[in-house]
Amino acid sequence: MNWRKFNGDRIDLPIKTAVKQAIKRETAAGNKLKVCIGTDSQVKGVETEFATVIVFLREGRGGFMFIHNEKTFQQFSIKERMLVEVSKSVEIAYDLCDLFTQYDVDMEVHADINTNPGFKSNEALREAMGYILGMGFAFKAKPEAFASSCCADKAVN
Repeated sequence: MNWRKFNGDRIDLPIKTAVKQAIKRETAAGNKLKVCIGTDSQVKGVETEFATVIVFLREGRGGFMFIHNEKTFQQFSIKERMLVEVSKSVEIAYDLCDLFTQYDVDMEVHADINTNPGFKSNEALREAMGYILGMGFAFKAKPEAFASSCCADKAVN
């Protein structure tokens, strides 16, 4: 998986190593961290692009994020696409959760799914929430899911 920083710099380390280094650096600087993981997608013709972000929030001091983009030609219904977004976020959260536990970093998984039944993405809310909570992770949906609906949204090219 190719990850990058928001400024475009490539992360050449395995993502788990890069996250561990970031946590150690920020903790040493006296920052209390919270991590939010989210994925958004955009359909362009026959192509769907996904952007997954790991957002590091420094309590009272801004934040930064790591970004991974991925494209596919597979076609999805809206519900399928929302659940693929969630599964990408959960996969990263699961890979990193032992680090967050080790360094006492709070973590949430954000789903770009609207809680308003008037929106098509709402079809996937119940399953997404069950999946994330069932994995033992804290869950946020729109409008509180800024990692997916704002940060990852900006990272989808």
